[in-house]
Amino acid sequence: MPEDILVDIKKDYVLSKLKEGERIDGRKFDEFRKVEAKVGVIEKAEGSALVKLGNTQVVVGIKMQPGEPFPDTPDKGIIIVNAELVPLASPTFEPGPPDETSVELARVVDRGIRESEAVDLSKLCIEAGKKVWIVFVDIHALDDDGNLLDASAIASILALMNTKVPASRFGLGEDYELPINDVPISVTSLVVGDKFLVDPSRDELSVGNTTLTVTVDRNENIVAMQKSGDYLLSESMLEEILETSIKVAKNLREDLLKQISKS
Repeated sequence: MPEDILVDIKKDYVLSKLKEGERIDGRKFDEFRKVEAKVGVIEKAEGSALVKLGNTQVVVGIKMQPGEPFPDTPDKGIIIVNAELVPLASPTFEPGPPDETSVELARVVDRGIRESEAVDLSKLCIEAGKKVWIVFVDIHALDDDGNLLDASAIASILALMNTKVPASRFGLGEDYELPINDVPISVTSLVVGDKFLVDPSRDELSVGNTTLTVTVDRNENIVAMQKSGDYLLSESMLEEILETSIKVAKNLREDLLKQISKS
């Protein structure tokens, strides 16, 4: 059966279930798939995490090295986020240099970390104006079954929480834990007509790419938002998505912290 016919069949099925007030996998509209997290999965990295969000899988590795600060922040460390979306993870990913999807994913993850001030960059200054720690966050998608963005954001903050600054390797004293101030959680919703679905699967995304990603810090402040797709949100739906995202982020954060405490 041609692939475009299969896509149409999936789309019709998703829409028909939504009309019945149901999702194709039985979840509630505001329910995340099961999230499994492990930290310290890459031995040679300064920190790492593996996150499974349903069948979506992402691994993140952290590397650090001294370098020059940015001129406008001479006494603060630097975070650089990169994302690699290899063809093995999804038939929609193409080989070659980072495309628009991977660049946007890295940018949204970076914004959530930066705007929540999750990492205390002031404590990563070695010598003001001359040398600071540079933190490289490398995201690798292993399998994309929808909502790769949230899986990547979760894996990134967990990897940062697992990171030790390799000071001894560079003759800068003893190693120490990366200073973490917050645990931001991003929650992506797919908007379909007058409904929205939290944590859309790949099949659900067959009905469109109209999504809103909301990043929430541990004090329930919204620190970042990313809208994808050409659509308008009513004020009432926006408020409902924001309220739902805050609630979901809180519960998800609590679950993740319990999981990594056992790692």
